[in-house]
Amino acid sequence: MPSDEDLARRCLRGEPEATRELIARFEADVFAVSLKMLRHRHDAEDVAQEVFLRVFRSLKTWDPTRPLKPWVLSITVNRCRTWLGKRARLPEPTEFLHDVPARPADTPAGELTTALRHAIDALRAEYREVFLLFHEHALPYEEIAAAVDRPVGTVKTWLHRARQEVLSELQRLGHVPPTDPPPHPATR
Repeated sequence: MPSDEDLARRCLRGEPEATRELIARFEADVFAVSLKMLRHRHDAEDVAQEVFLRVFRSLKTWDPTRPLKPWVLSITVNRCRTWLGKRARLPEPTEFLHDVPARPADTPAGELTTALRHAIDALRAEYREVFLLFHEHALPYEEIAAAVDRPVGTVKTWLHRARQEVLSELQRLGHVPPTDPPPHPATR
């Protein structure tokens, strides 16, 4: 398997096989991040196509001393943010709502999954991005920082806050028992 740098160089020379190989190398990650952020398959497919167009248009600006994957994911996160911004300004289409069957959460695990999804969806966009990149895509802090264009310390802070908010919501709904505060040092 060629290195990222070699693959990028071949793409810049216009080699079609290199272009296909670059897409194959990153398409699963790009689509997964897009789907998690946008929660709509067609939107994720559209954004993934836009991401690769941007990647190939901007490949000459990529710094070959850095890994390619975080750079591609940063483009993905930015395209998703833009897409969400545009979508927020559009009216919600309702003519197809009857085509989507309701998913009953008829099992305790289903209820917990639903509650967890709602808790994650309720997070600030920045918190949700780092939470998903860390927990669902298993990216290290450094790659997440590169993807969201923030320092590693900020990523760690956002991730901690996201976890706290998700835990608080799950506790509020009774899915997780409340944690007792640590005893005061004077009462030990």
